[in-house]
Amino acid sequence: MKKNRTEDCLICNRIQMIKTGKNLYFVKELETGYVVIGDYQFYKGYTLFLCKTHTDELHKLKPNFRKKFLEEMALVAEAVYRAFNPRKLNYELLGNTDSHLHWHLFPRYNSDPDPKRAVWVVDRSIRCTDETRPGKKDLSKLKSKLLKFLNK
Repeated sequence: MKKNRTEDCLICNRIQMIKTGKNLYFVKELETGYVVIGDYQFYKGYTLFLCKTHTDELHKLKPNFRKKFLEEMALVAEAVYRAFNPRKLNYELLGNTDSHLHWHLFPRYNSDPDPKRAVWVVDRSIRCTDETRPGKKDLSKLKSKLLKFLNK
């Protein structure tokens, strides 16, 4: 299991940006990972939890670390839920595109275009636009709201 940063890994690069103070989306460091606001906010409150260990599968983590990682993911999810008051929260740990463990936490609302289907059914050209990328002010509000519940 590789534990160090891998140069061609998007998640490792994002973590390196956090460590150097250059990731504007960073919210909080936990024992096993980093909480960040999603680059695009088509789903208001979309948050990611990036694993500190570079690996592609959950079962490859050492048992104690894996248990802590899952516990912390649940704490992050609860904070997202409490901060953004969605109808439902979707959890996804995919790794098909970026093979570094990272959780996607998607708040789902009745106002979603298709609230009972997976978030990915909304085309990327709609989800990931300049209009859905938070500006500095909105990003600050999202981070503050989430941090309030992460710190409880």
